[in-house]
Amino acid sequence: MTLFLEALIGGLLAGTMYSLVAIGFVLIFKASGVFNYAQGAMLLFSALTLVSLNEFGFPFWAALVMTIIITVIGAILIERIVLRPLANRNVMTLFMATLGLAYVIEGMAQGIMGAEIRGFDVGIEDLPIFWGDILISQFDLVAAAVAITMVAILALFFNKTRIGISLRAVADDTAAAQTLGININRIWQIVWAVAALTGLVAGMAWGARQGISFTLSLVVLKALPVLIIGGFTSIGGAIVAGLIVGASEALAETYIGVHIGGGIVTWVAYFVAIGFLFYRPSGLFGDIEIERV
Repeated sequence: MTLFLEALIGGLLAGTMYSLVAIGFVLIFKASGVFNYAQGAMLLFSALTLVSLNEFGFPFWAALVMTIIITVIGAILIERIVLRPLANRNVMTLFMATLGLAYVIEGMAQGIMGAEIRGFDVGIEDLPIFWGDILISQFDLVAAAVAITMVAILALFFNKTRIGISLRAVADDTAAAQTLGININRIWQIVWAVAALTGLVAGMAWGARQGISFTLSLVVLKALPVLIIGGFTSIGGAIVAGLIVGASEALAETYIGVHIGGGIVTWVAYFVAIGFLFYRPSGLFGDIEIERV
């Protein structure tokens, strides 16, 4: 039972980090219908910018403020220069645009900041904490707390502020929101900026755990099963699905991986996601599309 609880709790804590990555995708998809494949590259660029400014001699807080400014400006420019001219195009065109954008951002990051692996120390040691006989990682606890705090801030933003309510209106019915005088372009810019900031927080968490290198952009592949399971349009779904994926990976590696040589964490989430595609393709909390035929 101790082994089971250790694996389950560790998986749930790791799942909060998956949720944080997936939320950036949900925000953009829900507001504009665009699956932003470049979210992983944006996450990488913001994390690299932060660590590069810190290495250049800026204090951490100053580097963080500058990174936030650069990240927000970059996200707004992406929406204005790349996505807005492609508005009303088909889904595949928009997806290919973000796919190409991902490679452009990664190439720019490599050209400006280099391709070597960077260590990123946020001052949190990965020390073991014992809860009875159960071993828990201190870093995982702090990372989970940061993810939960970010989710709480986003929930307050969407539910209690005027801009947040406008964002929800655009997500529910774009045409109706326009008739009420809501500036759709401004809303999309805000959504991209918020998604970029979410990516910055996720990049800091993942970078502190595994270092900052160009493999960090592949965290997008971890977000895909989370989106499928939770639904592409639900922030709550991203949170729940992240926990499901994290727990599934940890338990599968503990009880199944030892019998097949390990490596199960790379594909078990996709196995679960395929099951959802068969029986609930809209995800746990995603909007079910109804079309007149």
